[in-house]
Amino acid sequence: MTLPNCPKCDESYTYADGDLLICPMCSHEWTADEMADDVPVIKDAVGNVLSDGDSVTVIKDLKVKGSSTTIKVGTKAKSIRLIYDAPDDHDIDCKIDGFGAMKLKSSVVKKA
Repeated sequence: MTLPNCPKCDESYTYADGDLLICPMCSHEWTADEMADDVPVIKDAVGNVLSDGDSVTVIKDLKVKGSSTTIKVGTKAKSIRLIYDAPDDHDIDCKIDGFGAMKLKSSVVKKA
């Protein structure tokens, strides 16, 4: 069984003591149930919860940076992958036919 890194200091020296997980570097203690609650929920523009593998539809025209074309309303992206720790607001990684690999914001898509 692989133990997760410490949520406080991100060190990999975590060990289990009964139901508790303990980090010897910063003395942080937590349970496995608390780690499951830390995963953020990503919702589309209308409030549906998104998950990996879903298909989404673009709800407004999007200009593609570095290109003269746009992604039109109604364009579908299949088999999306969610990005939880993105430095910007783009939290969906997908491939769009005719455009290739693309990162989208969840606020401009609707679950199909």
